Amino acid sequence: MKLLGKHLDKDGSGYVTLRPDDDEDIWHLYNLIQEGDRVRASAVRRVQNVSATGSIESHRVRLNLTLAVARVTWSPSTAAAGEAASFSTDASTSTSAPAHAATLHISGRVTSENPHVKMGAFHTLDVEVNRDVRIEKDEGGWDSIALGRVEESCVPGRGAEVAAIVCGEGTATFCLLSQHMTMVMHRLEVSIPRKIAANSGAHEKGLTRFYSALFTSFLRHIPYSSPTIRAIVIASPGWVRDAVFDYIMAEATRTGNKALLSTRNKFIKVHVTSPHVHSLVEVLKSPEIASQLKETKFAREGIMLDKFFKMLGADEMRAWYGPVHVALAADRGAIGTLLISDDLFRASDPIMRKKYVQLVEDARQKNAEVLIFSSMHESGQQLNQLSGIAAILTFPLDVEVVEAEEREAKEEEERRKQAEENGEDVNAG
Repeated sequence: MKLLGKHLDKDGSGYVTLRPDDDEDIWHLYNLIQEGDRVRASAVRRVQNVSATGSIESHRVRLNLTLAVARVTWSPSTAAAGEAASFSTDASTSTSAPAHAATLHISGRVTSENPHVKMGAFHTLDVEVNRDVRIEKDEGGWDSIALGRVEESCVPGRGAEVAAIVCGEGTATFCLLSQHMTMVMHRLEVSIPRKIAANSGAHEKGLTRFYSALFTSFLRHIPYSSPTIRAIVIASPGWVRDAVFDYIMAEATRTGNKALLSTRNKFIKVHVTSPHVHSLVEVLKSPEIASQLKETKFAREGIMLDKFFKMLGADEMRAWYGPVHVALAADRGAIGTLLISDDLFRASDPIMRKKYVQLVEDARQKNAEVLIFSSMHESGQQLNQLSGIAAILTFPLDVEVVEAEEREAKEEEERRKQAEENGEDVNAG
C-alpha cells in the first residue's frame, strides 16, 4: 500500500489517501472503511447526450465520486476464496480458470457536485488495486486501531512469507500465507488406484502421475525463489510429505533447476492429522515452524491460540473468552495476552467498535500483549467461533466469583443512589 496523503486533526477526524498494490491491501481497506465515512475514488459511468436533432449519444466517462458510505462489501480473489483451478490428468496441460483479483464495493450517496452525477444519487464504487482512494472520517474515526492498520499496511517489502503444500495421497493444496491472508492458489486431485498385489503397477503409475502433476503445479503457483518467502512447508499425514519433497528435489536436479535447488534449506516437512487447508493451524504451531517464523504475526497468533485452548482445558480460570468476561478480566488488570478478531472492529455500530478499541488500548497500557487476528487466516476463523475475543490471564480468576462481586457492587451502587435521592446519610451505620 502506498500512502499518498494524510491530514489528521487532534480529535481523530481527517483524511488519508491510499493506493492499494495487491489483494491484501484491498483487505486492509475493507477493515478501514466504516459506515458513515466519506470515500472518494474514480469510477466509470455511462453518460447520454441528446443532440439538437434529438438523437441520443451514449459514451463512458471516468470521473471521481465522493460517497457517504452506507455499505461496504468485500469480494475476495478466487485465490483468497480458495476457488482454485482444477488440474486435468487426462490432458497434457493443466486447465486453469483465470484468477480474479479482490475488489471492494462501496455503496452510498454522492456528497459532492459532479457534472455527470446528481447530488444525493445512490452509487457504488468498485475499488481495485492501483486505484487511489481517499477515506475521510469524522471526530474519533481515526482511532488507534485504524491508524495502526494504515501504518502496518504501508510497510515496504510486505508479501507472502510462507508457502505451503498440504497434501495426502493423490491430493494437494497449494497456499501462500501473508501477514493477514491465507491464499489457496491451486487444488490438485489425481485418482490413484488402490495398491493390491495383483495390480501394484497401476498404483505406482498413479503415484507417478500425481507427483508429476504436483511438481508442475508447484513451479506454477509457488514463488519459491522470492526473497520474501521464508519457508516452504510440505505438510501431510503419513509418509506423503517425504515422498513429495524427494520428488521435487529429484526433478530439480534432473532438469537443472538451480534456483529451486538453492532453496532446499527453506523446505520444512511437517506432520498434520488431515490433508486439508484447516490443518495449517497445526502447521503454524509446530516446533519446526515456530522456531523459524517466531517473528511473524500469523505464526505468533497460531502459537498463542493453541496456548489458550490448552489452558482452557488445563487451567480454565486463566483462559477467559467472550466480550463480557474479557472486559471483566481487563477491569481487574488480569490480562496477559488479549486475542481479538478484526471482525469485531468492522462492527457497523460505532459504539461497539469504540468499546473494543478502548479495551485494546487499556490492555496495552497495562503491558498486556495484544494480538489482532485476521479472519482471513484459519486461526482467526477459529477465534471467531469463540465470539472473536479471548484472553490468557496472568493470574487465575473464578468467573462466578467475579460475576458475584460485580452484582454486589452494582446493588451497592443502586442502594447508594436510592439513599442519596431520599436524603439519607450514605455513610451512616
